[in-house]
Amino acid sequence: MLTYPHIDPVIFHVGPLAVRWYGLMYLLGFGAAYLLIRHLSRLRDLPLSKDGVSDLLFYLVLGVVLGGRLGYILFYNLGQYLSHPLEVFAVWQGGMSFHGGLLGVVAATVIFCRRRKLPILLTGDILVTSATIGLGLGRLGNFINAELWGRVTDLPWGMVFPGGGPLPRHPSQLYEAVLEGLLLFLILYLLNRRKVAEGVPFFCFFVCYGLFRFLVEFVRQPDSQLGFLWGGATMGQLLSLPMILFGVVGLFCLQRREGSR
Repeated sequence: MLTYPHIDPVIFHVGPLAVRWYGLMYLLGFGAAYLLIRHLSRLRDLPLSKDGVSDLLFYLVLGVVLGGRLGYILFYNLGQYLSHPLEVFAVWQGGMSFHGGLLGVVAATVIFCRRRKLPILLTGDILVTSATIGLGLGRLGNFINAELWGRVTDLPWGMVFPGGGPLPRHPSQLYEAVLEGLLLFLILYLLNRRKVAEGVPFFCFFVCYGLFRFLVEFVRQPDSQLGFLWGGATMGQLLSLPMILFGVVGLFCLQRREGSR
């Protein structure tokens, strides 16, 4: 069994303001996304200026925050917020959904591309690749916060998490940081380097993320307010299945389109 490091979630205080590791991970993720968007725009010949990247990032921030919050409310804890509607605005208490944030980002990207007359699929290729760094950093933030831990395990790398009871658990946050962050970044970046057909990295993101998340959910503790759902599946697994299907159908359509040329 490994020892959980017990890192203070608060880095430092500035008066009443607490600067937290989780918030820092978001900032680092957006900073990395900005640099990667600029780099990949040049690599894939996307006509996006430096100011355009800044504007696009603003759209993405809104999509992540609004979509992530609404997704958590709708998918994970609707009853609580119907009973206490003012808590919708209490974002400092936590409660963000990746799947909701993804939908928010997709909507923001479509709006941005239509206004700037940019190719949606090529822009999507670049954005999903740039998002992976933030996904990995976000999971590290979950680990530092000692939240979203895994199920009980007897494997030698199990950890006893604060609030998780006396038994060692899977550090599922680290599994996701490696799979959804590092590995997914490498896959998508290499596809962009090879300058594959527009849309391939975009749809591959949905397939790979959905698959990685679906598999990790087998060792991740389900949300306490939901527990196990149909057939013993978790909400994360149920939300990942449409992602995988969407990605597979998208890749199939791209292959048919390329074959008909």
